[in-house]
Parts: sequence; C-alpha cells; structure tokens
Amino acid sequence: MTILIVILAVVVVVGLWLVLAYNGFVVLVNRTKEAWADIDVQLKRRYDLIPNLVNTVKGYAGHEAGTLEKVTEARTMAMQAGTIKEHEQAENMLSGALKSLFAVSESYPDLKANTNFLELQRELSDTENKIQAARRFYNGNVRDLNTKIESFPSNIIASIFKFVKREFFELEAGEEKARQPVEVKF
Repeated sequence: MTILIVILAVVVVVGLWLVLAYNGFVVLVNRTKEAWADIDVQLKRRYDLIPNLVNTVKGYAGHEAGTLEKVTEARTMAMQAGTIKEHEQAENMLSGALKSLFAVSESYPDLKANTNFLELQRELSDTENKIQAARRFYNGNVRDLNTKIESFPSNIIASIFKFVKREFFELEAGEEKARQPVEVKF
C-alpha cells in the first residue's frame, strides 16, 4: 500500500512539474511575441515619419533625388521584411539612408530652421530611442526563453513540445556607429 502511495506521489509530482514547465515556456513565448510587437509598433511609427521627412527635405533640396530615393527604398524594404534577420538588414540600411539624408540637410540652413523639419527630427529621435528600448526588452525575453530551452531538465519539455529558440534582434556586428540611434540634432 505504501509503495502505491509513493508511486502515485511521484507521478503527481512529475505531472505537476511537466505542467509548470510547459506553462513556463508558454509564458516566455508570449512575452517574446509581446516584445516583438512593441518593436513592430515603433518601427511602424518610424516608417510613418519618414515620408513626411522626405517631403519636407524635398521641398528644400529637390536636386538631392538620389538620397531621397535611397531613403524611400530602404523604408520599403524595411516594411516588407519578414524574418528577424531581414528586419536587421533592412533597419541597418534605413538608418544609413537616414544619416545620409540628415547629412544632406546640413547644406540647407533654411531647412534646418524649418519648424516642421525640427518637429519631425525630434519625433524621429524619440522613436529611435523607443526602438532601442523595445529591442533591449525583446532581446532580454529571447535570452530567457533560449536559456530555458537549453537548460536541463527543461530542455526535455522544450523538445517534446517543440519549443524553438528565437533569434536576437541585433545590429550588424562591427558597425559601432550603427549601434547608436540615428543622430538627428543640428
């Protein structure tokens, strides 16, 4: 009788551990999805600001069509990115194109004094900071999920229920300037 009780207790403990471990994975996966949604919201805000910025610059620097086209193309590629890696590459291209756009605007004092341009500049800077914060939050959640997937004994549950590691959202390695938010102050 006591053997049956011990076996039953072990089965209950193992079953309870399985449920708790599974639910822990579900929580981490949902936090990761929520964190990516935060990044996505900020990226969309950034994408919405760019056409206004391009139009403002176009009014002052219309002959800088090549730079304006690069910004527009980079924005389109970023909006169409599907995977984390595609987003990383597209965002890096977009940041570079925006830096070029702001470098061009240096040559136009009237543009630098334009209140609409200054407001767009401030909003873009604020958005860049929010993207960085959202990226840190996302990467922290990915780190926690990946650690749990790799750690014993939770890796057993992860493999049984097919929980997979997520990719970090990082900038290209070796580009220290790209690791800074787009500088938009004049």
